[in-house]
Amino acid sequence: MSSRAPLNIFYEEPDSDRWARFDRYPRRMVRWVLRGPKQPGGTMRVYINLCMGFDRLGVPYRVNDYAHIRNNPHELACIIGQPHVLSKIPQETPILFGTSIYNHPSDDPDLLQRRPIRRVLVPSDWVQRMFSAVWPGAISVWPSGIDTDRWSPSRRANKDVDVLIYDKLTRHRARYVRTIIEPLTAELRRRRLSFKILRYGFYREESLHDLSRRSRAMVYLSHHETQGLAAQQMLAADVPLFAWDAGGLWKDPKYAPHLVRFGPVTSVPYWDERCGMKFTGRGDLLRMFDRFWFGVEAGMYAPREMIVERFTLEDQAKAYVALVDRYGSGVDGI
Repeated sequence: MSSRAPLNIFYEEPDSDRWARFDRYPRRMVRWVLRGPKQPGGTMRVYINLCMGFDRLGVPYRVNDYAHIRNNPHELACIIGQPHVLSKIPQETPILFGTSIYNHPSDDPDLLQRRPIRRVLVPSDWVQRMFSAVWPGAISVWPSGIDTDRWSPSRRANKDVDVLIYDKLTRHRARYVRTIIEPLTAELRRRRLSFKILRYGFYREESLHDLSRRSRAMVYLSHHETQGLAAQQMLAADVPLFAWDAGGLWKDPKYAPHLVRFGPVTSVPYWDERCGMKFTGRGDLLRMFDRFWFGVEAGMYAPREMIVERFTLEDQAKAYVALVDRYGSGVDGI
């Protein structure tokens, strides 16, 4: 693919001044000294993985070359994220926008009337349905690839963590700790299974990677996910999941239920029987865990197969290039 023109890729994390003009620069340096290199969040990981896929395929691209796009405003701009990048792109420039975009189109419902957005990309089907209510006929699904070389099965003969509990309970936390985590950990103790709890927002990616080598299974507790990169990274490492999938309505408190009522949502938008088992809540937690753990001990699951079939860096980079070729020429959407 090296004979094609370079893609114009744009990605920036918001980093605004807080207390004084230009104070973002010393704050950035202090964060680096205290915390080390910036930890990739989900949106940054999407960008990094896409570029890794391009590199493996030999797809040329330039990153954040605003001078080039100003001098060539009719070339396609591929804005991976974030939304503030839009203000740096010429008004007439056609745009492939996503997937690190607005949490909901109600943040900018008239965007598609103001700017030549060729296509909006979102990570999964349920997000496509939600966004299409505001931006009909403009949404395509494109999930990120997973680095299946880095996230690979451990060769350890004896893993020292039977169950990793991935805790992403952010709303009504006390209730779910009482009704899910406490009964679950009591059951693990009763079975004499070792476990660790990893709480979202309080760990670095290296810790999750280390635990992917040490864990036999993971309990995944999240209200809903647009893609669920942490879950897919563990699946790529061949760690089966016991996933809480309550369904129901989208619960982002900034929007729901006062501005947006949408459902059903899911915590595992990409899933099949090889990945593990799901439960819906307190009522079926212990019964389904018993079935899940029987499957773990019997070696019934093969989660890596699903990831390798659908989510390698190369495959998802190819899928992105196909979207560029389809919508970059101005062809109407699907």
